[in-house]
Amino acid sequence: MGYLEAVSLGHVLPDGRELFRDVSFRVPAGQTVALIGNNGAGKTTLLRTLTGEIPAQRGSFRSQGAVAVMPQFIGSLRDDRTVRDLLLTVAPPPLRRAAAALDAAELAMMEADDEPTQVSYAQALVDWGEAGGYDHEVLWDTVTVAALGVPFQAAQFREVSTLSGGEQKRLVLEALLRGPAELLLLDEPDNYLDVPGKRWLEEQLAQTRQGVLLITHDREVLSRTAGQVVTLEGGTAWTHGGGFATWGEAREARWQRAAELRQRWSEKHEQLKELVRTLRQQSSISDEMASRYHAAQTRLGKFEAVGPPPAPPRRQRVAPDLRGGRTGIRAITCKNLELGGLMRPFDLEVFFGDRVCVLGSNGSGKSHFLRLLGEVSTDTATTVAHTGECRLGARVRPGLFAQTHQHPEWAGRTPADILGAGEGDRPGLDLQGAMSALSRYGLAGAGRQNFETLSGGQQARFQVLLLELAGATLLLLDEPTDNLDLISAEALEQALAGFIGTVVAVTHDRWFARVFSRFLVFREDGRVVEADEPVWDEGRVNRVRS
Repeated sequence: MGYLEAVSLGHVLPDGRELFRDVSFRVPAGQTVALIGNNGAGKTTLLRTLTGEIPAQRGSFRSQGAVAVMPQFIGSLRDDRTVRDLLLTVAPPPLRRAAAALDAAELAMMEADDEPTQVSYAQALVDWGEAGGYDHEVLWDTVTVAALGVPFQAAQFREVSTLSGGEQKRLVLEALLRGPAELLLLDEPDNYLDVPGKRWLEEQLAQTRQGVLLITHDREVLSRTAGQVVTLEGGTAWTHGGGFATWGEAREARWQRAAELRQRWSEKHEQLKELVRTLRQQSSISDEMASRYHAAQTRLGKFEAVGPPPAPPRRQRVAPDLRGGRTGIRAITCKNLELGGLMRPFDLEVFFGDRVCVLGSNGSGKSHFLRLLGEVSTDTATTVAHTGECRLGARVRPGLFAQTHQHPEWAGRTPADILGAGEGDRPGLDLQGAMSALSRYGLAGAGRQNFETLSGGQQARFQVLLLELAGATLLLLDEPTDNLDLISAEALEQALAGFIGTVVAVTHDRWFARVFSRFLVFREDGRVVEADEPVWDEGRVNRVRS
């Protein structure tokens, strides 16, 4: 039976800021423990520490049983890795080493067919089998059939970049939940999953005998899976053993207790200081009072050395100011539009001020649709294959929030630098203006970090800030709440309520969908239709794709 235990872990950033301290908790076998906290609180850093990817600067951790990890980036892979490569990244280390040796031996066989090369290849095959390679190929066959609908033999050399984010997530989750590891560390595994996929994940976590440490911001997933909630806030962590349903009440009660204890400490501190002042005056005229004065000084010194109880954590404030502007009455017009064979041709009219929620399974073409809307207003050819007509109305200025946060042009640049440079319709800001804007999004402390080092939630908030500064009148939001913490998601919802313009959003967030009034469903039979209410049960598109 596996378990994981963290003991007084702490981490200090390169600039000297303390990210967290004295973090202790336990993940027992057969239980899902949720790790939550504001964006940038250090959840992913803590997870990387527990995996050994980065050394523990303070404290320690120990585990029993094999540990497997799902990194946060699964779902946004756009490199040349294959399905087999991806499955190997979450396989046991001995298997990964055996696979690398086998691949090298196969390449050598292509260049030379002499006896030493043949012997090396034969040995690599033996090592692959001893490491459990053939057993894993049987497992992977089950995994690819469940996640992609095809056997491993047909899927293994398919490039991961051709899979949707949800297909990448489901593939890795199937491998981990069916695999031999006794402990799973899952960094936002529900991101990119459609609602049927999230429901499947909720069922699997409820049934698994593995110990699971889960990072997620999805309140529905939290309420259905977490037996304990570890909250990373105020530079430390605390554990609530009752699940997410009662977590909010427990958090408020904890903050109130912390405030009361700190107030009592302050009152006692003032009493001791007043006593020292009084006795100091009296000691000048009485030797007896002098000894009492020294005793009071000693008592005050010890009291101050212990220090006050921890202060309640500062409430994070995120204040988007999405203003937009008036546009033509018809914001979007689509006639006989077909997206590269993904869906059947459809017609659509979206009017100024509409809030349109785009629903459907992963791989159905929803993100392609948003990308097309973001490109049709430019003079350059669109990168999204399509037929039919798609145009935007007068004064409609689209702004796209990318689901994968893929911005190679920002690599090595800080948010302050990006804001200072400006781009397109977005004007450049001086340093003071840039830091002020970042502060409204809770990003002032990250203003000097390279974009690629920001957490997923910080990157998401920064993208929303850029939409605001660009003056977009048509917001195209592709899974905007996936990486946002609860406070940020609520702030975005409030900002959208006051936005003057049109919003089209793809989401699998059952809570976020409640703010929309129109629902466009990409159905599994290839049709695109409107619905009066959110539709969450559409399966994988079964139309043959070109």
